[in-house]
Amino acid sequence: MFNDNRIIAFIPARGGSKGIPDKNIYPLNGKPLIAYTIDAALKSVYIDDVIVSTDSNRIADISKQLGAKVPFLRPEELAGDRSNIIDAVIYTMDRLKQMGERYEMLVLLQPTQPLRRAEDIDRAVEKFYQCGRAGLVSVTEVDDHPILIRTIDSEGVLHSILNSKSTIRRQDMPLYYKVNGCIYINDVASLKEDTSFNDNPIPYIMDKDRSVDIDEIRDLYVAESIMRDSKDDECS
Repeated sequence: MFNDNRIIAFIPARGGSKGIPDKNIYPLNGKPLIAYTIDAALKSVYIDDVIVSTDSNRIADISKQLGAKVPFLRPEELAGDRSNIIDAVIYTMDRLKQMGERYEMLVLLQPTQPLRRAEDIDRAVEKFYQCGRAGLVSVTEVDDHPILIRTIDSEGVLHSILNSKSTIRRQDMPLYYKVNGCIYINDVASLKEDTSFNDNPIPYIMDKDRSVDIDEIRDLYVAESIMRDSKDDECS
């Protein structure tokens, strides 16, 4: 709870996945992938309830064992490859309201970002309130600067995506950020069918090492390497 507002952590974890089978519960460093997100949410000082939204009984059982709540399964029509996350969010919030649960604030945490920490969630919540509750999204600085990125037209000619010359020293290039998918925060009352979490205006900047997105098997190796290096730093 923050400023007498109840806060729900919403973790979307559908069963289907093309890149990695059962991705949301795939083993990462000895634990199911979703365990890291549930653990971070449970350790937050502000989150009141940690809810996993899934269509999979297996994911539901594992999530409950890890300490999250799964009050009901997500309908199949909200769990397809083309399903929008906002539809699952609105469905869940409506069902919870019918069950007598009241929340003023939603913290959306994707299980495919396992390296975000509880303190990231708490600092993001604090910034959300400090900046007028307009909607927050976590970002990280881009590796490939857009001033050097090109498109190729139908005639094979390169075009810059920015209206800016690239004859500039790297240290003089303006900073650019990308949405990293780790944390989204919105007022529950503001949620609508056309809500786009990626377009939330308040930025919460995160380190690159905590912004790893698990999409392919090689991403698991990257995450494990960062975890291993982090433990080495703690012991040094």
